[in-house]
Amino acid sequence: MEIRNLTTRFFTRKGVVRAVEGVDLAVRRGTITGLVGESGCGKSVTALSVMGLVPSPPGHITAGRIILEGENLLDKNPEQMAGVRGKDISMIFQEPMTSLNPVLPIGRQVAEPLRLHTRLGRRQIRRKVVEMLELVGIPEPEKRLWTFPHQLSGGLRQRVMIAMAMICEPKLLIADEPTTALDVTIQAQILDLMKDLMKRLETSIILITHDLGVVAEVCDDVYVMYAGKVVEQGSVFDIFDNSAHPYTLGLLRSIPRIDANWGKRKLHAIEGTVPNLSEMPAGCPFAPRCEKARSFCREKEPPMVRIDGRHFARCHVAGEGGSPDG
Repeated sequence: MEIRNLTTRFFTRKGVVRAVEGVDLAVRRGTITGLVGESGCGKSVTALSVMGLVPSPPGHITAGRIILEGENLLDKNPEQMAGVRGKDISMIFQEPMTSLNPVLPIGRQVAEPLRLHTRLGRRQIRRKVVEMLELVGIPEPEKRLWTFPHQLSGGLRQRVMIAMAMICEPKLLIADEPTTALDVTIQAQILDLMKDLMKRLETSIILITHDLGVVAEVCDDVYVMYAGKVVEQGSVFDIFDNSAHPYTLGLLRSIPRIDANWGKRKLHAIEGTVPNLSEMPAGCPFAPRCEKARSFCREKEPPMVRIDGRHFARCHVAGEGGSPDG
């Protein structure tokens, strides 16, 4: 999938919120692409734009193209997009307890994509649902068909969400903070499960997360977002070993370390907050918080510049004397 110049805005009484502004993103077949950044930087709105789920009003995709295997999804009408969602593109939402229907058993909810997108009979659908629940590691799947979401633990609810998203074997899976509310042991199991399913079903994944440790472990490519824009992109090795944008460096320095050299250091903090997306500052949006900002950073918006190969950064001073360990 390729996203080109995606622009999504929310037209409110207090002004126009530029939630996603000119985002370019590419997802290679059979890979996991990480989308990272602080809350409010546009990650989830980018995902909702791809799914055609931006609430309208007040949201509206004003420009761009979303190309899935040669087709522009933005050219499709709502009925056509309903045929794409769940079949070609699926999404795991952030909180399974609020995303699952509390009054329907999980078997019916996992089966719904099959009823909408296939012509399978009831017995075939039931068999497929049981197989998928078993595949995602839910014990006694036959008995769980009539279990309600509140009767499951957080980890099992997340597995149900994954089963629902993968039941039609989509080409692309978008996972929005799939491990946020889980303890570290369950997090590891969920990530291993997603990687295993990606290989078995030949699905590509967009992983939206705050957790850079998760990104380092599972992602192939990484896009760092800030104030609605991609500010750095590259392979996971580019981002972690050769970070170029001051914002990416700040995120990496804020991670606790157990190295001997870090024992007496205080955690690095990025001063300030994400700007109001309806009142963006002139020049680089990160300039008010940037330790390396120059006068021209506050006057002129930086272009996306190539650092090396597929490694790019949107910065006037990209790569000047920075490293995650510095």
